Amino acid sequence: MVSSPIFISIKTALISTVITFFIGIYSARIVKKTSKFRGLLDGIFTLPMVLPPTVVGFFLLILLGNNGIFKELYSRFDFQIVFSYSATVISAVVVSFPIMYRTALGAFEQVSESYIFAAQTLGFKDSKIFWKVVFPLSKPGLVSGVVLSFTRALGEFGATIMIAGNIEGKTQTISTAIYSAVQAGNRSLAFKWSLIVVCLSFATMIVVNTVSKRKYHVN
Repeated sequence: MVSSPIFISIKTALISTVITFFIGIYSARIVKKTSKFRGLLDGIFTLPMVLPPTVVGFFLLILLGNNGIFKELYSRFDFQIVFSYSATVISAVVVSFPIMYRTALGAFEQVSESYIFAAQTLGFKDSKIFWKVVFPLSKPGLVSGVVLSFTRALGEFGATIMIAGNIEGKTQTISTAIYSAVQAGNRSLAFKWSLIVVCLSFATMIVVNTVSKRKYHVN
């Protein structure tokens, strides 16, 4: 069970979503506060979302491969990232990060400046204003970002197969299992895995949206 594509996919999506949540809101906060290099930073953070996943995977392969920047580190400690479970998580983080970042940035920009000005008059520092004012008011948008990031990570294929491969019981996610089934001509198995992905994604969206509406509904 722990080595099944379902378990690997859900585990990868959960871990990557936690990582992208914190990196995403931190990056969005930086961009929101920046004016001089905002366009450049926004373009860099959004780039993985507009590039083909295979291109993202190729660049990750160059960066994290055995001949990449960590070459000496791999040799010294006798390990590698490529074709490991860590590579599965990394690819999911990279492709889902722009979604969390863009959603968080949009949520932060929707917060009225009057709340921020009021907090400043009370002597709040920027960090306190963010966590006590901006962050709570942005929660509905952030929840949407978490859901979208999770479902994106759950269905990731292109970058994953480039950098993590399709190793059964280790890096084989549901998406790569579908690919293997199609390659083997087993359409019924491919359909089964596809149906599982659809059900998991749909169920996740329904549950989180229901919880979000109950939590943030104002009578």
